[in-house]
Amino acid sequence: MAVVNEVERLKALRQYRILDTDPEQAFDDLTLIASQICGAPIALITLVDEDRQWFKSRIGVEVQETSRSVSFCAHAIQQKGIFTIPDALNDARFSDNPFVKGDPHIRFYAGAPITTQDGAALGTLCVLDYVPRKLTDDQSNALMALKRQVAAQLELRRNIEELRFALEGIETLSALIPLCSTCELNIVIPADPAAMRKVTAGVNQLLASKKWPEDKIMEVDLAVQEALANAIRHGCKNDLHKEVQCCVTFDATGELVIVVRDPGTGFDLTAVPNPLEGNNIFKGSGRGVFLINELMDTAEYTDGGRKVVMRKRKPLMGEPDAAAG
Repeated sequence: MAVVNEVERLKALRQYRILDTDPEQAFDDLTLIASQICGAPIALITLVDEDRQWFKSRIGVEVQETSRSVSFCAHAIQQKGIFTIPDALNDARFSDNPFVKGDPHIRFYAGAPITTQDGAALGTLCVLDYVPRKLTDDQSNALMALKRQVAAQLELRRNIEELRFALEGIETLSALIPLCSTCELNIVIPADPAAMRKVTAGVNQLLASKKWPEDKIMEVDLAVQEALANAIRHGCKNDLHKEVQCCVTFDATGELVIVVRDPGTGFDLTAVPNPLEGNNIFKGSGRGVFLINELMDTAEYTDGGRKVVMRKRKPLMGEPDAAAG
């Protein structure tokens, strides 16, 4: 089993900005081919998020996502090659899984991890069946070839998105800057994941205008994405009628300060488990808080968990990266 750095894996996943996006023909074509070659009634392109697996493309199932805690793919991304379950009903790890015991009564699973150039596993291209079986060598080779095409399509999509954001960046920033003496940016968005890009584009352009290094801008970008995603999913319960606020400013020392607020019920920070300890890696809580803490210098949760205040200092020119030291 491969050793997985969950924080780095989630950082890599966020960089693709693909979660909760609409279906795309390029991915659906690859899923269809996988289903046909492997003779499987179900084929999926899955992306394993902090507490769920989300399907970018799907054949044979209606749901868009499932909990990570019952996901076969959460196990598959721990492997280097194809992860196969010949008969889930006779496998102690999965025999009690609700998708095995109940509808759709999965028995067979084979998932090929979709990895970045740096080796981070984002999810899988997988096929499933209702009867016990195995893939032939030819089918296994084809599934590996197709998952490489999925990874290539993800890279192409990300490059196109980055180019589009760069071209729109200046106009976006000018539209977001408020008439406010205390904030550089003060943005309120609906609890819609698609609206997050308005905030992150503005923050990125703001930091770029202040000559922040690209790697530090990316760290801030990922932290803001994570804070907004948590606020939308947990604070607003994905209710589009609710709103999330993000304020960005710099204190007297020049340190970046970002505040994200949501109208939710909050949470007890002391009860959040470390996602890297024991079996917590398969549980659906704690990853967002842990990732933000890794990306920012400090993160303080106040107002019962409904507000997070994130801080990050711009490194001085020539200053060594603390993470590398």
